[in-house]
Amino acid sequence: MGCAPKVKESYDEKEGYAGSISVSGAFALYPLVILWSEDFKKLNPKVRFNISAGGAGKGIADVLTNMVDIGLVSRDLHVQETERGAFPIVVAKDAVIATINSEHPNIQLIKERGLKRQEFIDLFINQKYKNWNDLDSRFIKQPVEVFVRSDAAGAAETWAKYLGQSQEDLKGIGIFGDPGLAQSIKDNKLAIGFNNINYVYDIVNKKTSANITVVPLDINENGKIDAEENFYDHLDSLVNAVSKKVYPSPPSRDLLFVIQKDNSSPLVKAFIAFVLEKQQQAILLPNGYVPLNEEIKNKELEKLSK
Repeated sequence: MGCAPKVKESYDEKEGYAGSISVSGAFALYPLVILWSEDFKKLNPKVRFNISAGGAGKGIADVLTNMVDIGLVSRDLHVQETERGAFPIVVAKDAVIATINSEHPNIQLIKERGLKRQEFIDLFINQKYKNWNDLDSRFIKQPVEVFVRSDAAGAAETWAKYLGQSQEDLKGIGIFGDPGLAQSIKDNKLAIGFNNINYVYDIVNKKTSANITVVPLDINENGKIDAEENFYDHLDSLVNAVSKKVYPSPPSRDLLFVIQKDNSSPLVKAFIAFVLEKQQQAILLPNGYVPLNEEIKNKELEKLSK
């Protein structure tokens, strides 16, 4: 959805809205916004979208400097951001998941035992494990390759929050963007990292994509993945676990549209209201996201009238 010239904003009862909406930010929301924009244009053919992905940090920076109308943000807002006028609207939910190469020599054992939260802390924060067998003596004696995000990212901030830290505390090989990090995991059999759901699962067959899979969270920390913790084999079961809060929050999270608090554009607000409608929320589950319940949706809609 490349750059398009700015179109004067207007509304006609027959042809709907005309104008331009610029959007940038989180990789987690980017595929969804493309779908929503296409549906919105069917009803409002004179609306032009300029949509780009660059991470949550870019989204919040762009909206606060009036570079875009809507910033896509996949983490909680910081106090200083709200003080500068950032106004969040929750539009969906998803989760960050630990990822590993599916050809890892110990992949079956990893899926059976999972990893405890402290083990993730020792991997991503403390750099305690030089080799895989330092984590578990049954694992191969080969170097652990830890990958993290190099850009300011909601996924990284959310994953760090699960570990009780901030993104700056994550240690490993920095990779730009969700697609880049996922590809790095796919290219390295000894790698471990984290990704948004939609960069791990194939949306068509709802299984994990080639050469990448999920590291299960040992939520009850009993050293094995029990039946109630084993919901990663199929996209629908993972999304259901997020929806029912079986998968912990964090690393599950809200996905936000952020606008300037004083944004008075009827077109921008109409688009946000549109994505909160039942029909648009219905496309979330088939695409690996969690829709909002009625209570949350109505609360977010009320924000638009303020």
